[in-house]
Amino acid sequence: IQESYFIVGHLSSALDIIRTIRDPEKPNTLEELEVVTESCVEVQEIGEDEYLVIIRFTPTVPHCSLATLIGLCLRIKLQRCLPFRHKLEIYISEGTHSTEEDINKQINDKERVAAAMENPNLREIVEQCVTEPD
Repeated sequence: IQESYFIVGHLSSALDIIRTIRDPEKPNTLEELEVVTESCVEVQEIGEDEYLVIIRFTPTVPHCSLATLIGLCLRIKLQRCLPFRHKLEIYISEGTHSTEEDINKQINDKERVAAAMENPNLREIVEQCVTEPD
């Protein structure tokens, strides 16, 4: 029972962190646009006090040009804010994007994520999306 208690707590932590991320183009949050929902977060225990957090997000349209950027925002904010030891896997919900395999590879590749965050323009957009509204 204790294990599931932690998983439920970690699920709600992860959801609370990502629900307020703003869409790069619209004034809405990802939750308001249903890009992320309660059912898109999964948490599994993978070791002692270590958890795998899996996010499956749904772009607003199948050819969404910002899907990679949204995935990057999810990854950066979760890495910064999750209050427990974790591994992170972020995917596009199956069948919801025309290039989902390529995007899934990009947003789960540490080197590509680090390179993206070294780009000042990209970093600025990510920061605007992940910063909590006042």
